[in-house]
Amino acid sequence: MTLTDSRELTILDPRTGELVGRVTGASAERCDAAVSAARAAARGWGATPAADRGGALHAAAGAVRDAAAELAALTERETGKPFADARGGVEAAVGTLVQYAELGPVHRGRSLQGSWAATDLMVPEPRGVAVVLTPWNDPVAVAAGLIGAALAVGNTVVHKPSERCPHTGRRFAEIVARHLPDGVLEIVDGDGAVGAELAAAPVDVLAHVGSTATGRQIAAAGARTGARVLLENGGNDPLLVDAGVDAGWAAAQAALGAFANAGQICVSVERIYVHAAVAGEFLDALVREARQWERRIGPLVDTTHRVHVHGHVAGALAGGARALTGGAIPDGSGAYYPPTVLVDCDPDMDVLREETFGPVAPVRVVRDFATALEEASDDGYGLAASVLTADMAHAQTAWRQLPVGTVKVNDVFGGAPGGSAQPRRASGQGFGYGPELLDEMTTTKVVHIAAAPAFGQQRAGR
Repeated sequence: MTLTDSRELTILDPRTGELVGRVTGASAERCDAAVSAARAAARGWGATPAADRGGALHAAAGAVRDAAAELAALTERETGKPFADARGGVEAAVGTLVQYAELGPVHRGRSLQGSWAATDLMVPEPRGVAVVLTPWNDPVAVAAGLIGAALAVGNTVVHKPSERCPHTGRRFAEIVARHLPDGVLEIVDGDGAVGAELAAAPVDVLAHVGSTATGRQIAAAGARTGARVLLENGGNDPLLVDAGVDAGWAAAQAALGAFANAGQICVSVERIYVHAAVAGEFLDALVREARQWERRIGPLVDTTHRVHVHGHVAGALAGGARALTGGAIPDGSGAYYPPTVLVDCDPDMDVLREETFGPVAPVRVVRDFATALEEASDDGYGLAASVLTADMAHAQTAWRQLPVGTVKVNDVFGGAPGGSAQPRRASGQGFGYGPELLDEMTTTKVVHIAAAPAFGQQRAGR
């Protein structure tokens, strides 16, 4: 992706470097118009019966399902995500829209009985207009979660997809918007400057999935306007490999976590701490896994991101780390980067301190599980962590002590349908997905209702 002075986005296929298309970024006037249209539609959509809103989301989910191949192909062309993975993201989006179509009508508050003649009601209401800023690494699934939750409880939405996949993001939103009244879902194209325009607008919710730096700017904008801010931002997720586990299985889990989607998943494994007792076998198996992944890994999203990924690797190598496989930019077109396994990494290296977001597995060999837990916890992010262990006491200690929103034991990816997550520290704030996201997208009005005195009693008291 490149950007000219005229705000024109040029999207190149990261597999080949060929032109996908050009998109003109929205002007400030277009951003204002989108917010105004969403504001004008907010009262009517908020007053629409919840079951009718759910019906609209059900219809939208069906239309997205029908367009799954088209959306997956667009995702592949714009981001390099392999078609099967991209289609899986679309199918996840369909499931999420259906989930919120069902959860929206049963989302409710609570009541309190103050006295026999009085009741307090805590009633959820839509916040109003939500600006939804979504990423490129799983563009349809992430957008479906935030947009679906916002719409289900009566908010209107202004959606700006990532500038790295504007065709995918716009096409998805257009499919959903066809099943909604005018203004309920507005779509705006553009880069970070457009996102900043929307974040500064008079809206009620700012929901962003993306980098920590951008998330902090959005949080600052929300503090100025009073908007509710929901952020899922960068992560530096550790994987702890304990003694006593099967080294081959652990290596397969590590490779999946580090190399799936070329390491471009919010909860990818970013750093690995392995017990010395299994380190030799684990590293041998991880190198074998990495070489198998070479045959099926897709490219990074663009060459700009590849420069970032390789910068972390090159810095580690210059500082004394060794690459057991990978570690160099390959010849040829596209934005490919090989699965890379690094050892002898120092804790102060960027590859361990910051989010690489690429197919890189930096490994630290530690003397015991306590050391792994201590080093894994020494980090400013707080998205997720994974632990591979046969020792349930270690598992219990780990999920209690790791300062992250999600801890996965013996499974680097996974979670129950309808599950949620709450990132911490530099990784963001607020719940994402699940019923809890409906709570984030609503505000509560407390209504106190008492019985009026009878007419005769009123007259007698005068």
